[in-house]
Amino acid sequence: MRKVKFLGYSFYKSKGEGRLRIHPKSVSKMKAKIKELTSRSNGCGNARRKEALRQYSTGCVNYFKLADMNSLLQRVDEWYRRRLRMVICKQWKRIKTKLVNLVKLGVKKSKACYCTNIERVSKAPPHSAGRNMTLVLQIRRSYVEGVAMKKTT
Repeated sequence: MRKVKFLGYSFYKSKGEGRLRIHPKSVSKMKAKIKELTSRSNGCGNARRKEALRQYSTGCVNYFKLADMNSLLQRVDEWYRRRLRMVICKQWKRIKTKLVNLVKLGVKKSKACYCTNIERVSKAPPHSAGRNMTLVLQIRRSYVEGVAMKKTT
């Protein structure tokens, strides 16, 4: 029953009743499309990228709204937020650019100076010592908040 795919859904049994989930193949297609939308080489700006991601994520969530997908949405949401941070951090390659942009986002200059000297900020896990949470929170507020994947009830 698990390997059956119907319109992107698969089926499973929980507490004696049949339930719907998103088929793993559909999840991999969704991730491939998000990866394509968050690619740094697609030639669109951050505003267009954010709008395309918002449209795509809203469409996916509404299409699969019958499925049990809260934990899946949380994992995918974390993954593509990391991809967006990667794009933004790669755009801010130089230390001076990072510093100026963080100050524009409202980070104190001393905190921004500390943050600009951290390597690989976009890939570090949130709980690691090398990750400055100020950068993550400021980027989230300014760029990422409008595209969160949330299931509507």
